[in-house]
Amino acid sequence: MATSIEVLAMLIPEGGYTQSGDTFDGIEFIDCEPITKAQYEAGFAQYDAWKAYRNAAQLAAKEAAQAKLTALGLTVEDLAALGL
Repeated sequence: MATSIEVLAMLIPEGGYTQSGDTFDGIEFIDCEPITKAQYEAGFAQYDAWKAYRNAAQLAAKEAAQAKLTALGLTVEDLAALGL
């Protein structure tokens, strides 16, 4: 189950809010577009799927980068040895 801060980070990734406690009523929108209580509550149901999608995208990007390195005859260890 997602936490309130995880849901807020998903819904408002650029920040601009503060939160006191773990309820919608404790959110203060300072420098961002406010969300509704319905959006906040729906975010809990959406978070797991969003997180899985994000993790899959990051893994795909990593695998693509490793494939490019392999095509160049390099490994991740080679880059580490070069300080990259």
